[in-house]
Amino acid sequence: MQSLKHHFLLAMPHLEDPNFAGTLSYLCDHDENGTMGVIVNRPLDITLDALFEQLELGGEESPHRNAPVYYGGPTHKDRGFILHRGDSDAWDSSIQVTEDIALTTSMDMLQALAKGRGPEQFLICLGCAGWEAGQLEHELKENAWLTVEGRPDILFEVPSEQRLSAAAGILGVDLSLMTREAGHS
Repeated sequence: MQSLKHHFLLAMPHLEDPNFAGTLSYLCDHDENGTMGVIVNRPLDITLDALFEQLELGGEESPHRNAPVYYGGPTHKDRGFILHRGDSDAWDSSIQVTEDIALTTSMDMLQALAKGRGPEQFLICLGCAGWEAGQLEHELKENAWLTVEGRPDILFEVPSEQRLSAAAGILGVDLSLMTREAGHS
């Protein structure tokens, strides 16, 4: 099995599951035990400032206050997942996805961001997306998703509403021109 770690998962136009319709997910882990990722193009109606306030972290002077918070997926919706550039060694609970991208779930990252420190490029997600062993592979065979290798510029520099089309562009695909009907030959 080829790992899809550090790949984008693009929802096909006919995918109607409300949790995933129109989404771009970034896969942080994929092996024989299953898959884990975060949706990176669905901002919520809250900013990081609201999280700082809810968690009583201060942050009134933080340059990160207005950063959007994203719906990361339907699993663990009460947990924060911070996708960021840089090394995971600086944070309590992190996994290194690539040499340059890590996923952190620890409070020390939010505390640092509230103080104006921490990584310059990051996405805060509430919840994550997960697939049991073999589930994603089955969904790929059913044409629910397209995959393409992840790119940090799309994650951290492209506006959220353009990320799905930017990832599709890597493949030379315009999702708006694709039919909602799936077919098999």
